[in-house]
Order: sequence, then C-alpha cells, then structure tokens
Amino acid sequence: MTGAQPLVWRLARLWRSGVIVGITALFAGCLGYTLGPIKPTFMKEAGISTISVPIFDNRSYQPQIEALVTTSVIQAVQNDGTYQVTSEDRADAIVRGIILGVDRFQARSVVGNVLASAEFVLQLRLRIQVFSTKTNLLIATRDVVGQTSFFAGSDIPTQQSQAVPIAAQDAARQAVVYLAEGW
Repeated sequence: MTGAQPLVWRLARLWRSGVIVGITALFAGCLGYTLGPIKPTFMKEAGISTISVPIFDNRSYQPQIEALVTTSVIQAVQNDGTYQVTSEDRADAIVRGIILGVDRFQARSVVGNVLASAEFVLQLRLRIQVFSTKTNLLIATRDVVGQTSFFAGSDIPTQQSQAVPIAAQDAARQAVVYLAEGW
C-alpha cells in the first residue's frame, strides 16, 4: 500500500493544478470587462460625467407637454445613474431636446366597420442633441420615438392626453439608452 500513496498524491496534485489552470482560464476570459456604467465613445472622449437637461422645445401641435417630456427624460437619466443631472453652469454637457411631433394612428378597427377605430397607437417623436459646455459643439444627436396604445372611447382627446405621459416615458428610456450605452 505504501507504493500507492505517492500515486494518489500525484493525482491529487494534478487535479489541483488542473483546477487552478481552469479558474485562471475562466478569469482570463473576463479581462476587459468592468463593473458599472460604460459610457459610449462620444461621451467618454468628451469627458462627460454631468449633464444638464433644459426644458425641451415643443414643435408639435400638442400644447404644454414640454415640462412633462423634460421631466420624463431627467427621471430616466437619474434612474439609469450613468450621469449626474446638474445645472447648466456645472454640467459637462447640455442635453437639448426638441419635441418633433405627437402622432395618433389607427391600430385596430371596429369589427365590421373599418372606418371606426377600436384602438390607437400614439407616437411621440423627440430629437436629442448633446452639446459640450467646454466647446459649445454638437457631440451627438439622435431621434427617438416613444409609443403607447389606447382604446377608443367616447372622449378620444382626453384618452390621448392620458396616453402622452406613457409615450414620453418610453421616448425618455430610449434617449437614455442612447446617452448611456450609445445605441
């Protein structure tokens, strides 16, 4: 039995070295990955960590939605956590927004009457522009479309105005994905 003991020890050492090599290979495959927010190249190269979001410009026919859309974007940026929202004089970049339009489309018609609508899709179109506060140059721009749907009832304008905040939140999420991840 004494001759078998060195063989068992050799096998144990071989197994331990195989485990160490396996763990090393596993962690070597993760090189280059980091924890936390990874900013897109256009924001990273400009050194942006704080942004300001002034009230959006409204070029749509939907009245008084500037504050709603601006607040939705600010809340989405704060929830994401990649950038700190601050005032214009302390920000590295200014994110300006333009509300391009609020459009309503028929999604479904009433059964038996194609002219009557049963459901609508509401789209809110935004243009997001990022300006450097150091150089006043445009760093990035992107058009995003937030959308939601609502069922047709007796008061369609009221139902549409109730759907606008949901479309604004969807557009804000898409804008923040672009600012935080670059796509």
